[in-house]
Amino acid sequence: MAYGEWYPFLGWSVFIISLIIGIVMFATHKKIYSIFYLVSIALYVFTAGFFIDVYNLSKGGILGVLVVSAILFMLIGWYFSKIFGSDNSRK
Repeated sequence: MAYGEWYPFLGWSVFIISLIIGIVMFATHKKIYSIFYLVSIALYVFTAGFFIDVYNLSKGGILGVLVVSAILFMLIGWYFSKIFGSDNSRK
C-alpha cells in the first residue's frame, strides 16, 4: 500500500491550522493575502507529502524533492514579484 497512515492526518491538520491562523490574521489586518499565503503553505505540505508517500522515496529522494520544490517556488515568487511589483514600493 503506497499511502501511509500519517499523510492524511498531517496534511489536514496543517491545512486547518493554517486556515484558522489566516482567518485570524484577516480579522486583525484586513488583508486577504495572509489567508492565501498560509493556505499555500498547507498545499505545499499536501503536495510534497503525497509525492514522497506515493513514490516511497528514501532520505536522499525526500531531500531532493524538497530542494527542487524550494528552488521552483523561489523562482516563481521572484517572477511574480517582478510582474506584480509596483513602483511605489521601491521609494
